[in-house]
Amino acid sequence: MKANNIKPADRLSLVSEYYFSRKLKEVAQMNAEGKDIISLAIGSPDMPPSEKTVNTLCEVARRHDSHGYQPTMGTAELRNAISRFYKRWYEVDINPANEVQPLIGSKEGILHVTLAFVNPGEEVLVPNPGYPTYTSLSKILGANVVNYDLMENDGWQPDFEQLEKMDLSKVKLMWTNYPNMPTGGNARRETYERLVDFAQRHGIVVVNDNPYSFILNDKPMSLMQVPGAKDCCIEFNSMSKSHNMPGWRVGMCVSNATFISWILKVKSNIDSGTFRGVQLAAAEALDNSAEWHREANIETYSRRRQYAEKIMDVLGCSYDKQQVGMFLWGRIPDSYATCEELTERVLHEARVFITPGFIFGSKGERYIRISLCAKEEKIEAALERIKKIF
Repeated sequence: MKANNIKPADRLSLVSEYYFSRKLKEVAQMNAEGKDIISLAIGSPDMPPSEKTVNTLCEVARRHDSHGYQPTMGTAELRNAISRFYKRWYEVDINPANEVQPLIGSKEGILHVTLAFVNPGEEVLVPNPGYPTYTSLSKILGANVVNYDLMENDGWQPDFEQLEKMDLSKVKLMWTNYPNMPTGGNARRETYERLVDFAQRHGIVVVNDNPYSFILNDKPMSLMQVPGAKDCCIEFNSMSKSHNMPGWRVGMCVSNATFISWILKVKSNIDSGTFRGVQLAAAEALDNSAEWHREANIETYSRRRQYAEKIMDVLGCSYDKQQVGMFLWGRIPDSYATCEELTERVLHEARVFITPGFIFGSKGERYIRISLCAKEEKIEAALERIKKIF
């Protein structure tokens, strides 16, 4: 049988290859040609985890009894650490026995939650602009995506008036992401309260993706701080951004015991648990000091942000100085037909890779995004390259 006689599943026609997966091949080819591209596109922290995190991984890996399968529900050490983390930083009580589920990253959690709550043909609410995986995984799993707009003139918060006018009869999940990516709109108590009220009145599960609450942000917030949120909402958190552990693939979701049991039912049929060393190291990381977080997540990114703002200024982009997170989101000048026209010129003439906003939805078409996940000297070098072109 020849391979060209084999057809893929129909679901593959509903999605395309992830933008960064495709574009990084082009950038790799340009680097192979000696063009030395500076990447300011992807939010992959370039700093290491805390020393005690790495030391714990090494210590556990050397033990002869550490290499067997681990429980899918996570080790007691990690579950307890997540509970302490939520109490310490958010003043939220989470029962480590049944209200938390460690994840192999939040991206995995999007899959598990959708499988647990949404039948094919039912609907999910996805923000526009928003993280592309909310859309792509929903489509792959047979859910229908319904976009809701974020309000630029209100710090990229949901347009609740628009939401209330929608036909919500088939909606099972609503994806939210505060602090927001890609826009940098910060979390607000009022927004969280309105989301919980919306979930309760319409019988919709709101899932807040919360990996950026420590990045350039003095007051981390959680949706779970709102009374009643645990009964109708789920929150993801991730160690990729806040603890400099993107490649470790450690995330978590918290909710009520019933929702967590449904998610675990799905997850236990898909994976066999995370390496014990990674789990115990993650537990150590969750106890990092406030000083560590300030240096890694606020002071470092603050210095880098200054150069990113200068790049936006050179490109003629406007941006909100109050935005948080590890990116800078800016509106392109009217002289460009599309954001990709600008980002392609920056890539091929200045040899700097930045992200066009269209990949986050139609509301991102007039925007670009600059990642702060590069050393200061790299961002400064990118600035100098761009100055020579623009």
